[in-house]
Amino acid sequence: MRNRAAAIRFWGVLLGLLVAHFALRPRLGDPRFAPDFVLIALLFLAIRTRPGVGAAAGFSVGLLTDAVAPTAFGAAAFATTGVGYLAGWLKAVFFADNLLVNALFVFVAAWARDVIEVLAGNQLSGGALAWQLLAFSPLAGLATSAAALVVLLFFRGWLRAGRSA
Repeated sequence: MRNRAAAIRFWGVLLGLLVAHFALRPRLGDPRFAPDFVLIALLFLAIRTRPGVGAAAGFSVGLLTDAVAPTAFGAAAFATTGVGYLAGWLKAVFFADNLLVNALFVFVAAWARDVIEVLAGNQLSGGALAWQLLAFSPLAGLATSAAALVVLLFFRGWLRAGRSA
């Protein structure tokens, strides 16, 4: 019974993140800097399951992202599949139940996903590419990391890494 309640709470937090992505994110200003709540949900899922589940979830999220903005179709699917897989694999290597480690992990994952997506999409070049990779992507990663930190502060007990969903 306890595992069932933990799973319900875990999936409830993920559902809340999805709702926040579509209800709260548009109100946070420029979408280039707004936190990516769907990526946070993907990372929370990936670090609590096997790498294959993280990759499958990342592929699904990326495919849906590509369907909404088909200019570089496949770039988001490629990027989120890799991030989802690596998140699932890295938790086995060094994942700790430390808020700062989690925030750093989300920052690096968000930045890496943006870098992979931008480079795979091949839509930018020159100065625009440099601005995206060295300014906008790190700022978006920072916002996503801060949002993940807030979620972890409020729902840390519900999202313990040792619990499997």
